[in-house]
Amino acid sequence: MLVLWCPDWPVTAAALAAGVPAHLPAAVFAANRVVACSAVARASGVRRGMRRRDAQSRCPELVVFGEDAGRDARMFEPVAATVEELTVGVEVVRPGLVAVPVRGAATYFGGENELVELLLDHVSVHAGMECQVGIADGLFAAVLAAHRCLLVEAGTAARFLAPLGITELDQPGSDRGELVDLLRRLGLRTLGAFAGLTERDVATRFGTAGVLAHRLARGRSERPPHRRRPPPELAVTESFDPVLDRIDAAAFTAKTLAERFHTGLAAHGLACTRLGIHATTERGEQLTRVWRCAEPLTPQGIADRIRWQFEGWLRAGEGDRPTAGVSQLRLEPEETVTGRSLQFGLWQGSSAGSALGGLGGEQAPATERAGRALLRVQGLLGPEGVVTAVLDGGRDPAERVRLIPWGDDRAVAGDRQAPWPGRLPPPSPATVFARPVRAVVTDSLGTEVDITERHRITATPHRVALGTGPARRVRDWAGPWPVAAQWWDPHGRGALARVQVLLEEADQSEVALLLVWQGNDPTQNRPLWIVEGMYD
Repeated sequence: MLVLWCPDWPVTAAALAAGVPAHLPAAVFAANRVVACSAVARASGVRRGMRRRDAQSRCPELVVFGEDAGRDARMFEPVAATVEELTVGVEVVRPGLVAVPVRGAATYFGGENELVELLLDHVSVHAGMECQVGIADGLFAAVLAAHRCLLVEAGTAARFLAPLGITELDQPGSDRGELVDLLRRLGLRTLGAFAGLTERDVATRFGTAGVLAHRLARGRSERPPHRRRPPPELAVTESFDPVLDRIDAAAFTAKTLAERFHTGLAAHGLACTRLGIHATTERGEQLTRVWRCAEPLTPQGIADRIRWQFEGWLRAGEGDRPTAGVSQLRLEPEETVTGRSLQFGLWQGSSAGSALGGLGGEQAPATERAGRALLRVQGLLGPEGVVTAVLDGGRDPAERVRLIPWGDDRAVAGDRQAPWPGRLPPPSPATVFARPVRAVVTDSLGTEVDITERHRITATPHRVALGTGPARRVRDWAGPWPVAAQWWDPHGRGALARVQVLLEEADQSEVALLLVWQGNDPTQNRPLWIVEGMYD
């Protein structure tokens, strides 16, 4: 087997997705511990398993990312596709690691060394990734060979593995941590020592998991490789002569095209949940829109979206409307699921259904009509035109609410029950401002109120002016509550303090606000206060 390995892939994928330069130290965290870090971060002392606070104390400029398996897989797909351009039977072991049977490809390209050199250059040029390659008998040995950039001769995998530490059995996703710890306590500190036991003794003492690990230590395969096949061509393209320049003509054509597109997916046991509609006009203009769908699309649903999209294009305002008719139309499945998969709609079985008129199981037709209306709006305004709110984990009120484009996965990214040091205690503000509102906080003498290095307020707040409005008297206040996300730098990013104030309105009513002190405004050399939220 030949294994191509991209080191520190979770960090690489996160940095690519966020547009973070490769020269900055970065790490991916899960459950407040480092699960992967870049070479630059390791040079500063960051290690896997380290707590976030310890890692940031060793490397203050560390860029922090959350764990996201979907992101890792999505960003790795171009690398796997690049490998497939030279070889067949590619197996994606996990994001960042692919395996290929070496015999056929090596014969075709003139040898293993030639194949390795060609693969490294091809992936570097076309995918823009630096990687390492190893060759050995069996997937497990080939992975360890890739970690060391070695080509192990055929039949010598057991000899190659023998001096390696027993901890090599605990590869990502293998879940062998307890077994490895037990083997170490029993004095079996190398793979060779473990391989020297008889299979019968291993089965008696360690069970099935031990037998599988024992096979790997002996240079044998745990399972046969699951070969990856190049994905079938699922897109459908249609050319038009004369061109389509009327909605009724597009609607008539959409039915036939949608049926052909759906039949092609069904032949592979698939259904579409994200539909890409790509049009080319007679003058070469490129029009593209992706429809996110809450459930697998039927032929009628596909035809409706084509018609709706043509309505959006042809009825757009001056400057946004295409200048010529559509000469070519391409339907592309941006995301597919198995034919029997079903994703529930926006309100089925949710509390939001009752809040919006009780749309639920007994009113499914109404739910479907609402869903079709939202999809139509989304097609005209773009994927971000229709969103739903998800309550997530976080320290700030704005951070806890994420807006998800309708049809996308509404999974919670963070743990709501996590401690979240510095988190605002309940109740949360009823209104959180999308754009910060500046505030001026003064005491009874008109001096602006500030926060000291020890996070103590310099004077009792007496009046608060919001934006360019008049100052209003403070009836009551509470705080400050410091929020130091980067504890070693009390005056840098993350040094905040919250204060709650109750203001007197002109009509003798009251309004409660959550103010945040963000240090000093460098442009005006004065305390910087903003309004983070407003309570009912």
